[in-house]
Amino acid sequence: MSRSVRVLLLFLLLPVSAFAQELPAWNDGKSKQAILDFVKKVTTERGADYVAPEDRIAVFDNDGTLWTEQPFYFQLGFILDRVKALAPEHPEWKEKEPFKSILAGDLKGIAKSGERGIVELAMETHSGMTTEDFRKIVINWFSTARHPKTGKPYNEMTFLPMHDLLDYLRANGFKTFIVSGGGEFMREITDKAYGIPPEQVVGSTITTQYALVDETPVLNRLPKIDFVDDGPGKPVGINKFIGRRPVFAAGNSDGDYEMLRWVMAGQGPHFAMIIHHTDADREYAYDRKSDFGRLDNALDEAAARNWLLVDMKADWKKIYAFDQ
Repeated sequence: MSRSVRVLLLFLLLPVSAFAQELPAWNDGKSKQAILDFVKKVTTERGADYVAPEDRIAVFDNDGTLWTEQPFYFQLGFILDRVKALAPEHPEWKEKEPFKSILAGDLKGIAKSGERGIVELAMETHSGMTTEDFRKIVINWFSTARHPKTGKPYNEMTFLPMHDLLDYLRANGFKTFIVSGGGEFMREITDKAYGIPPEQVVGSTITTQYALVDETPVLNRLPKIDFVDDGPGKPVGINKFIGRRPVFAAGNSDGDYEMLRWVMAGQGPHFAMIIHHTDADREYAYDRKSDFGRLDNALDEAAARNWLLVDMKADWKKIYAFDQ
């Protein structure tokens, strides 16, 4: 048997995880090593902290954790465009907040309503149509809209190091979920963007209702909130839609605080991490005073609760795949 054949056979016999590079877009250091050490610990068979594959559940916030959330949530960008498109049909919006601020281009005024207010606004602009019609509108928006700072399509504004992390976890038997304030809006692009199919996305939802249109069954989207997946709603959503307590959780803001605490309260080994936006040159630098993705309480408690605080500027070699 030739040497080349022996080498080929050796590679074929290696486990899948051996082919997964260990977080190549991360700088060597404490953050990267903490992730590698945890994964090794929970995947080492017969080890004291071994976690069975079916329990290797990892959950990720989306805005600010997997992709950029500044200068505003991307779903808010979609909402802004929807309000402008629908405004001729609603003259009353000129004097009604937060529509008035949107039509005036006043982001500060919009931000005052907070994430919950934005979710409620989404209910108004995401309803009055079937689920299929909404899907087409979202797909079309993603194909044409561009980020105001980079000029890139929004679905290209994802973080390369987090792609590495998702791939690494999946190569080691983890099942990855998104748990975010966004809802059906995200589901149309998460498979292509992250390799996370729509059934593994837990998000805010509006009420839908079955109906027959010319004997064709449809689901109509109603202007009524069904579930808000933010803050304390996140662990509720995980329990309701996933049915297992995750062993790995990642977020970036106080909206993820309850999710991180709940995950870490489980028995056995668990891991929680926060993405701290510290790179004003390559992305954005913000935390306590930001209108979007505010990180305050969770930042204060991260060390005491043994949550990994990832310093974007120090820990990441690249931010986006398109970076030079």
